[in-house]
Amino acid sequence: MNGVLVVDKPPGMTSHDVVDRVRRVLGTRKVGHAGTLDPDATGVLVLGIGSATRLLDYATQAPKRYLAVARFGTATSTQDASGEVIETRPVDLHADDVETALKRFRGAIEQTPPMVSAVKVGGERLYRKARRGEEVARAARTVTIYDLELTAFSGDEATLDVTCSAGTYIRTLIHDLGAELGCGAHMATLRRTEAAGFREDEALPLDDVTVDGLRPLTDAVRTIRQATIDDGAALLVKDGRRLPPESDLEGVDGLVALIHDGDVLAVYRRAGDELVAEKVMPR
Repeated sequence: MNGVLVVDKPPGMTSHDVVDRVRRVLGTRKVGHAGTLDPDATGVLVLGIGSATRLLDYATQAPKRYLAVARFGTATSTQDASGEVIETRPVDLHADDVETALKRFRGAIEQTPPMVSAVKVGGERLYRKARRGEEVARAARTVTIYDLELTAFSGDEATLDVTCSAGTYIRTLIHDLGAELGCGAHMATLRRTEAAGFREDEALPLDDVTVDGLRPLTDAVRTIRQATIDDGAALLVKDGRRLPPESDLEGVDGLVALIHDGDVLAVYRRAGDELVAEKVMPR
């Protein structure tokens, strides 16, 4: 049983809860996900089943899109609605104020991971330290906001449509937006609308998941280039051997998923004039 499931995660469940449910429904332990969603968040959660788990890194690193509601005037300990209120300020904003502030957050920006994140500091996840009430220094990271649009505004709330690189914290984006506006803010709701090349209209409700919902292994690598290879190249690829320039793949730059008879055999990468194996699928 190998393939991809795209689930519309309901609120109130962790991503691992979803994985456990799918394991029971499909009767297999080999299930993983491509990018965590917080318990209160909803939306696209991409799961790899069987050998597809080996390809989840490529899905995880793809850009993601979110619809988030920012609530102004209140900052919380977790930067979202689940945390304790740590500061309140009056709000006197107009849509133009938010639009102007958003300009600062488009493109490459620096983010400091929140204490409730899974980033490791000193060999331990930050969220574990946060549970003990600890606050530690965290290094800022560069992330990319490809698109950031204000889609609705109601005085103390704004709905944001965000397309961003992997590793972006939407709650931190909203927290920093509130700081920029001088009134504070936290993330009230979050929905992931696209991930790993899948849109929300392609996602199955969790209660509707069955083996019939499995997508082919090629969908696990839909965000990177794919190339169909002939029988001769397939023999080399199955053993993870280098592909010479005359393999008809000389135009490939970067990563490429090699497909034979509709199946993913491996992911290769460019190394000078040759393509070398990065990940070979088990036979």
